[in-house]
Amino acid sequence: MAKIVVALGGNALGKSPEEQLNLVKHTAKSLIGLVAAGHKVVISHGNGPQVGAINLGMNFAAEHGQTAAFPFPECGAMSQGYIGYHLQQSLHNELHRQGIQKDVASVVTQVEVDESDPAFDHPTKPVGSFYSKEAADQIVAEKGYTFVEDAGRGYRQVVPSPLPKSIIEIKSINDLIENDNLVIAGGGGGVPVVTTADGLKGVPAVIDKDRSSALLAANISADQLIILTAVDDVYVNYGKPEQQALRELSSQDAQRYIDEGQFAPGSMLPKIEACLGFVAGGNGRTALITSLDHLDDALAGKVGTLIKA
Repeated sequence: MAKIVVALGGNALGKSPEEQLNLVKHTAKSLIGLVAAGHKVVISHGNGPQVGAINLGMNFAAEHGQTAAFPFPECGAMSQGYIGYHLQQSLHNELHRQGIQKDVASVVTQVEVDESDPAFDHPTKPVGSFYSKEAADQIVAEKGYTFVEDAGRGYRQVVPSPLPKSIIEIKSINDLIENDNLVIAGGGGGVPVVTTADGLKGVPAVIDKDRSSALLAANISADQLIILTAVDDVYVNYGKPEQQALRELSSQDAQRYIDEGQFAPGSMLPKIEACLGFVAGGNGRTALITSLDHLDDALAGKVGTLIKA
């Protein structure tokens, strides 16, 4: 039996509530397999498309006099509740279907960042939907947002992505785990907050969910971090004729590939760096990067990239 943190990508959760609910039913079946095997499981998830949609919708309503303006941290918290609700319900239903007696709990999670983090001056984290260049330029002119081209798929808004320092609700999360609950925490990387003279205060940013998941895994003394993404394996020379899947990766080899520029900064690089930070904690920790669809095969060593110290 192991303690495992599983990080789900926000892009894998769909573009609408209906699509997301259908997708998480499939997700639940894969994740409950880990629970049925006797592991203690904590689930984290991304929220890039969802928080962007919430923020855009709230801004539109505010601009048309329908609601008050909602700051970005509040939109992040909304996305945690919205995604957590769908995951929680689907996991509950799948546990019931398999006859497993276990409660599921979502924790609205705040994650402390440094207000002097240089990321606040250089927005890099894509959020929201994909737009054509013309549509993106129009939004920039109207709202002043920053957009970048995202992996040939279109243009997306980018926001600051500071590094996570600490998880505010870590004791509550640990208590839930130790009382045999299936826990959803750190959604969207956590709501970013800074410590002020008056206490915690939310800031407009999105923390990389893989980095937060690695911090969460370390804080709960997890044995393994699993990052589920769009590909079955980590590759070198990705997209080239000499593309090669990596079945197992040492920290030394991973760093060499990073130095060679093998991993895309907005895609695989933060995942690799998050895994390296986690396994560096020792005690036989491992990290696994694979796709949700082939999680069972990855756990059996047939696909996926296993990262060790």
